[in-house]
Amino acid sequence: MEIRHIILHINTGMKTNELTVKIYADGAELNGIVEMAKNPLIKGFTTNPTLMRKAGISDYKKFAQEVIRAVPDRPISFEVFSDDFEEMYTQAMEIASWGRNVNIKVPVTNTENKFAGELIKKLSAQGVFVNVTALMTLEQVNKVMDSLQGDAPAYISVFAGRIADTGRDPMPAMAKAAEISRTRPNTEIIWASPRELFNIFQANEAGVQIITVANDLLNKLSLVGKDLDEYSLETVKMFRNDAVKAGFSIG
Repeated sequence: MEIRHIILHINTGMKTNELTVKIYADGAELNGIVEMAKNPLIKGFTTNPTLMRKAGISDYKKFAQEVIRAVPDRPISFEVFSDDFEEMYTQAMEIASWGRNVNIKVPVTNTENKFAGELIKKLSAQGVFVNVTALMTLEQVNKVMDSLQGDAPAYISVFAGRIADTGRDPMPAMAKAAEISRTRPNTEIIWASPRELFNIFQANEAGVQIITVANDLLNKLSLVGKDLDEYSLETVKMFRNDAVKAGFSIG
């Protein structure tokens, strides 16, 4: 299938149990993570410093180890947070020691826009499972692929949602990224920062291996395949009920 036609062929009637893309829960609320772990659709977990700060996390290591104890059987990503590559390496090795199911998020560049290639090479050569994050372009995907060493597994997180935020269609780039990833064993593309539930089906059609989804979107999974006439009526009732509860009147 040609990439330029891919969005036209998305199967909107597909059920969640027919998906080939793996769904990872993205968040930093321990209770939410524990709850999502009960769902067999959730194949892994990710978080990041921004989500952790919003959740009020102050002790990084304590939180991470609580999550690892709560979810010992699925992959979990934790991110380094230094801006210095040598310190990133030290943080990565420490985090990697916390559990066999832990993989290490490494930003594609530091805040000075210096590519993290040498760090990626060093970690992957030592067998560390890296999750290179915050990518936006195919050029970055190719540079990361060139930097990965040995046969250690790796994730490459492409922020499709943020690409879409700029008015660009992420589908062609995501499909190409998935194609590129298959040139190296044990390498998977993550569709990161989805904006709506439909993105799961787009990710599946694009051929990416993983999509990270926040809990508020995951809570909408029960809507997949819902009768639209029924949904329309529920919406009308919601508007009417809220108007009555608010005591609105005109005139």
